[in-house]
Amino acid sequence: MRSIGRGTGLRLFPFIAGATLLAATPALAGENPPISAGDTAWVLCSSALVLLMTAPGLALFYGGMVRRKNVLATLMHSFILTALISLQWAICGYSLAFSPHNALIGGLSWLGLSGVSATQAYSGYAATIPHQAYMVFQCMFAVITPALITGAFAERISFRGFLLFSLLWTTLIYDPLAHWVWGVDGWIHQLGALDFAGGTVVHISSGVSALAAVLVIGRRRGYPREPMIPHNLTLTVMGAGLLWFGWFGFNAGSALAANGLAVSAFVATHLGASAAAAAWMVVEWWKAGKPTVLGAASGAVAGLVAITPASGYVGPMSAIAIGAGAGAICFFAVRMKSRFGYDDALDVVGVHGVGGIWGALATGLFASTAVNSAGANGLFFGNPGQLAIQAIAVAASVGFAFAGSMVLLKVTDAIVGLRVDEESEVLGLDLSEHDEHAYALEA
Repeated sequence: MRSIGRGTGLRLFPFIAGATLLAATPALAGENPPISAGDTAWVLCSSALVLLMTAPGLALFYGGMVRRKNVLATLMHSFILTALISLQWAICGYSLAFSPHNALIGGLSWLGLSGVSATQAYSGYAATIPHQAYMVFQCMFAVITPALITGAFAERISFRGFLLFSLLWTTLIYDPLAHWVWGVDGWIHQLGALDFAGGTVVHISSGVSALAAVLVIGRRRGYPREPMIPHNLTLTVMGAGLLWFGWFGFNAGSALAANGLAVSAFVATHLGASAAAAAWMVVEWWKAGKPTVLGAASGAVAGLVAITPASGYVGPMSAIAIGAGAGAICFFAVRMKSRFGYDDALDVVGVHGVGGIWGALATGLFASTAVNSAGANGLFFGNPGQLAIQAIAVAASVGFAFAGSMVLLKVTDAIVGLRVDEESEVLGLDLSEHDEHAYALEA
């Protein structure tokens, strides 16, 4: 990514206190480059923008597309993951994903944020911002990735099953994959694959894991015989707008500095989303007879997904080409679920899985060292080998995330159960899982 390449309480108290003190200690000698106030401010603002993508952005985007009886449960998925995964990240996730150790997984040297300074940089990742600024920026990526998966199994997963699977998945799938791609000694990083802001780590992993989830959990009761119409597309469009807004932190923030690369990624992000929204609208108008608001919103998100790995490596016209391709490709990918018969409730597979694969491969086509000298040229700029490297990264991400998710889903089902019973599903998860109503309609 980026510039690296880029009585129980009494017994726990000593560990908690020790971790707190260790987290405040300076970085190791020789790892103290000067801190830039401007770069730090930009990364902190970007971290907040990426947080906004999950709650409220993704929460509203997904919440508007489910039936009224499941809206609170859907909102809760994104909201509670913000808390749960942030704690996991601070305790062990960041160390597993980013501390140097070997090509497959990080070590435990930063467990409990030991040695992750709030005042000094760690030059292995971001030389001009405090180590904790980089850590919290990455935390927001870890938060949103399992939240993306929840759209696939919406309206039928048990809350306890969702919690356990999300925690296991983040620790055993996301953290190792992040190390592969972004860790200084990760094998995909060493291979030379380009992923500026998360095409493989975030979108391919969540998209193919979503496919595994719907295959294991099964269809919603009544699907596809009964209409399952979105209950409030106003919320969905609002969520899509917040995602678009927050995505500037996701991609431009991945420059890790307030510089020209951040500007380039910002522009590429906006143009990619714009081209995809327009392309989806045109294709839908042609195939279905009318353009829909949901289609335009979905197209914008597909474009944001696809431009993510390429955003720091491609120019404006290449970004438009990638976005337009995403709008058309993801439109047809979403329509294919009815042919194959799987119930991806909110189109995670078609938008994030397929869009992420297209974006990662398109990076191997359109990347240019004229945009980012730390990257590589793609096929269209004289380097066909980069496309092959991108394909290897895609294949590894797909295989690892899908197979690993299948195992974790089976384990979760055996321990706590994945799916609610028929009565609870018919009643709706808002009442059966949380004992609440989203809307008080009585006078």
